[in-house]
Amino acid sequence: MSTPNWTIAALEAYPQAEQQTDVVFAIHWRANLSEGEVTATNYGCVPVTYVAGEPFTPFASLTEDQVVGWAKEALGAERVAEIETGLVAQLQSLLNPTSISPALPWI
Repeated sequence: MSTPNWTIAALEAYPQAEQQTDVVFAIHWRANLSEGEVTATNYGCVPVTYVAGEPFTPFASLTEDQVVGWAKEALGAERVAEIETGLVAQLQSLLNPTSISPALPWI
């Protein structure tokens, strides 16, 4: 089984804040865990706050790795671990279902 893959689906930003432009205030993240063609996924949004005087990266210079780091930091290590553990359980459930809904035999 692979390790979870974290990606960024969208960012929300203030046009102007704290003397900066395009200041990110919300990160929409997705965490995926795959085995073959089967993928477990979790999606969420986390708020972030820029504080004047702290290092600032212009919006156009942001990298996905950087923003994933912000999202994980905002979620906290315990919540990140819960999400990743949940993905493992979800993937196992998809790979080994305990119930199914077969197609109706008369259709």
